Amino acid sequence: MDAAFASHVILWIIGAMTLCAIVTSFGALFSMGRSSYHKD
Repeated sequence: MDAAFASHVILWIIGAMTLCAIVTSFGALFSMGRSSYHKD
């Protein structure tokens, strides 16, 4: 396993984790905003 491939894999993993974190936080904010707007 050469250094270029290793750095590419690490970069891809970091990017995927960041994307998942952004999607999760956005979903949480969206659901909290919806629930606070519609107080039944």
